[in-house]
Amino acid sequence: MSDTSASERSFEESLAELEAIVRELEDGKIDLETAIARYEQGVGLLKSCTALLRQAEQKIIQVTGIDADGNPVAEPFEHTAVSSDRPDTKNRKSAKSDPEIPF
Repeated sequence: MSDTSASERSFEESLAELEAIVRELEDGKIDLETAIARYEQGVGLLKSCTALLRQAEQKIIQVTGIDADGNPVAEPFEHTAVSSDRPDTKNRKSAKSDPEIPF
């Protein structure tokens, strides 16, 4: 494996390296210690690929339309695991079922 870390590789480079690791492990021609080390490298590459795919997906989701020139208009995506400004909709009653609200 080269000196480039998984986070510095492109998706295609990471995927190609991951495929090479899988072939090596499937061949069974490497010793156990090397196989474990390659497996660990593969897990890192898999995580990197998954993160890059998530980033790409979020960019696609953020495309909100087309400007006057026909170019896509995109909004920056800020990933947060849990948003505190979202109201808790699971425990809220609808206005129609609340006896204190007449409408």
